[in-house]
Amino acid sequence: MIDAFGIVPENLIKPLAIILPLLETVSGIGLIFDIEASLSIITGLLAIFTAILGYGIKMGLDADCGCFGPQDPESKAYHGLRPSLYRDLFMLILISIIYGQRKYCHTKPLKIKSILTTPISYRQRSISVLALKLLRKPRN
Repeated sequence: MIDAFGIVPENLIKPLAIILPLLETVSGIGLIFDIEASLSIITGLLAIFTAILGYGIKMGLDADCGCFGPQDPESKAYHGLRPSLYRDLFMLILISIIYGQRKYCHTKPLKIKSILTTPISYRQRSISVLALKLLRKPRN
């Protein structure tokens, strides 16, 4: 559905159709593990998608993102640009809450460099200790 908006040159449609979902997936995984730059990438992508949806509404397009496939009942329920725009605006509000939490609670995401330079044996030991703490039942 990238071509429906007419804002991407024809020769870039296929590479973008591959790169964007891959970037979203990697950034989403990074966001789950609170890795540096993941939130910024997600915010940037969401801002771009929101702007494109606004452009599509202004141009009078009635396109579906195709995310759920043509036979999926969700595609019928969420057909159209306005519900997608409202969903994206809601997610931008949630992102602003995460940024606020980071600022006012003084939390910092993990730096990619520290993840890559920490010895694997130390990381495995840390994960093992964390897993044991989570699995250990509190005694009454």
